[in-house]
Amino acid sequence: MEIKANKINGANAEIEAVISMDEVNANVEKIAKQLSKTANIQGFRKGKVPVAIIKKQYGQKLVEDAEAEALREVLSKGLDELNVSNDSLIGEPTISKFDKSDDKIEVAIKVAQRPEINLDDVDSLVPDFKKPEVTDKEVDERIKEIAEGQAPLVNIKRNRKMREGDTAVIDFEGFIDGKAFEGGAAENFELLLGSGQFIPGFEDQLIGVKRDEEVEINVTFPENYGSKDLAGKDAMFKVKVNQIKVKDEVEVNDEFAQKLLSKEDATVDELKTEVKKALEQEKLAKLYNEELKPKLLEALVEKIDFDLPEFVVDQEIDMAVNKKASTMSEDEIKELRENKEKLEELRESFRDEATKSVKATFIIDALAAKLGVKVEEQEVMQTIYFEAMQMGQDPQKAYDQYKDAGYLPAIQMSMVEDRVLTTLLNKKIEE
Repeated sequence: MEIKANKINGANAEIEAVISMDEVNANVEKIAKQLSKTANIQGFRKGKVPVAIIKKQYGQKLVEDAEAEALREVLSKGLDELNVSNDSLIGEPTISKFDKSDDKIEVAIKVAQRPEINLDDVDSLVPDFKKPEVTDKEVDERIKEIAEGQAPLVNIKRNRKMREGDTAVIDFEGFIDGKAFEGGAAENFELLLGSGQFIPGFEDQLIGVKRDEEVEINVTFPENYGSKDLAGKDAMFKVKVNQIKVKDEVEVNDEFAQKLLSKEDATVDELKTEVKKALEQEKLAKLYNEELKPKLLEALVEKIDFDLPEFVVDQEIDMAVNKKASTMSEDEIKELRENKEKLEELRESFRDEATKSVKATFIIDALAAKLGVKVEEQEVMQTIYFEAMQMGQDPQKAYDQYKDAGYLPAIQMSMVEDRVLTTLLNKKIEE
């Protein structure tokens, strides 16, 4: 067996070999002898089946197994020659050549290994930035918003005209072509004017109406309305205003602070301190997500240089091509199938982005190992549950949908990336 191992770069290698048919035949004999001890063939006692019968019974399967064993030997010896361990390999080795003749088999096996990435200068790539500051005015405004949110609704005593921001307590019934429609009526419904909760134009026509007045409101249901029976239809609503409510004023004092902080001896100053911390975190999160994290990831990909496993980049290109194909017409897809040059041109158009994406993945993976960043499956589940509950969805159903679609690894990787970049940026603050 002649073996030649060639290291293409830090992530890719190719092993070439010439396997003589004598070696393959020797493997056939060895496998047949082993099988003769365990095979159950009618007319022969177990362990006493002649090798010739085994060869006749299994024929081509023996040859295929013998060739496979020779290929495993080629791979093992080639990796030894390259000084590459099995643990460092990525994906399955690919047989790029298998030319069989009467006396020999010429093979070539491509292997890829996890690239070595030098992260010594990573900290220098983290952009300089200042921690966002929060003014006393911003703190006061946020506390005012919280107080207004906590304030109860109260009926106004003076029967004035309603304005935006008022809550109208109304009875209403809707009609299309003079007929009441299902789901178009309610009593003592509380509608915040200006909230956009109802059909466009409905709330606007209540502006200026007083308590105890009855009005007719004419609107048109949007074309994309959820009910097909109502979408795009003109409707008339009979509306009676029963009450007008406004937010009562809430005094910001120590009692209010104690309620919000769930602390008996809390003060307004303590509340301001906590609100200021929360605002600082909000501003910092916005700065991180909208500016610094994209900028940092771009710098990492641009400045850290290493070799990439070819097959991983090819897989990323395949996914991009498949995604593009899902938006193409049958004629366009047919043209790609019949024109290899055009297909290759399409593939190459995705190479740059695919390369950057794969490079970013390896960098984040290496940084996660260096920084000790991990995201367990339980955290992924909790994140999906939390987001589903915020959107009023069934958490378990949402999780199962992501799992069935195979999205969990991508979500987990996204969380790891976010945590890695956050860790690097936080270190910059601490400096």
